[in-house]
Amino acid sequence: MDRRAFIGALTGGLLAAPLAAEAQQATTVARIGYLATNLATSPHTREAFRQGLRDLGYVEGRNLVIEYRSAEGKRERLPALAAELVALKVDVIVTEAGNTVVPLAAKQATRTLPIVFAAAADPVGSGLVTNLARPGGNVTGLSNLTAELIGKRLELLTQAVPGVGQVAVLWLPGALGERTEKEMLTEAEVAARGLGVRLQFVETRDPADFHRAFSDMTRARTGALTLLPSNMFLREHRRLVDLAARHRLPTVYALREFVDAGGLMSYAASLTDSSRRAATYVDKIFKGAKPGDLPVEQATKFELAINLKTARALGLTIPPALLQRADQVIE
Repeated sequence: MDRRAFIGALTGGLLAAPLAAEAQQATTVARIGYLATNLATSPHTREAFRQGLRDLGYVEGRNLVIEYRSAEGKRERLPALAAELVALKVDVIVTEAGNTVVPLAAKQATRTLPIVFAAAADPVGSGLVTNLARPGGNVTGLSNLTAELIGKRLELLTQAVPGVGQVAVLWLPGALGERTEKEMLTEAEVAARGLGVRLQFVETRDPADFHRAFSDMTRARTGALTLLPSNMFLREHRRLVDLAARHRLPTVYALREFVDAGGLMSYAASLTDSSRRAATYVDKIFKGAKPGDLPVEQATKFELAINLKTARALGLTIPPALLQRADQVIE
């Protein structure tokens, strides 16, 4: 090889090296496993998560692949689906917002693969993490539960039902961590005293208890109802909404799904916002952060939903000021 050919080959090689490295870096594809109880019922939260990723520069089909797995409403399928995502060797598992059962299934499937829950109630009490500030282990995410929300729901209920004297609190013992459960019951009592209403605490252990629970409320002449969060209540939300309508009990719920099914009102952390925020956790993990070092984030955005059709059926006129505050109004 003559001198000119040698220099050309050397220069070409030097130029090609960074270009090859850049091309390799550009084709690096991140892989996310997305686990849900039922993808069909939560398209808005899933899309919010995808939008959050797009805002951070991730594009499906270019530098990102998302493997979706849905239990199609059959929660007993979650462990197998979580194990399937682990076997696929995705980089991180993200679980749908508003559910604690799903991240627990993912955690049982792996103690090493990073897991991000988009929004879960009582992460410490449920055993997802050991501490909110330093979760430890391979799990982190966002919490959508604070004890103060029960007081806010009671306040909204008294505004929607002026003059209500007694409000029932339907709850499932053991649904939340012991500490969180105690805080919520205490907060309910404190808020009720401030609002000048009496509380009727009604326990229920399973769906077979529902008719008895509502009969107890009717006998006690209770004027309105609120529910403490529970995966079982969410699973049975249509039945609970029907019973509240049958007993003509204005009810404020902890999730918007109840209002979509015909419930009167809900006030809760925005699962859409939490899902979008979950993308930032995924991004940090892709860039080398350990899940155990990422603090669990408390919800900061809350949504009020009101079903006017249900209000009319109950003979209620929702005050204009309350309607103006609503993020969603169903006519």
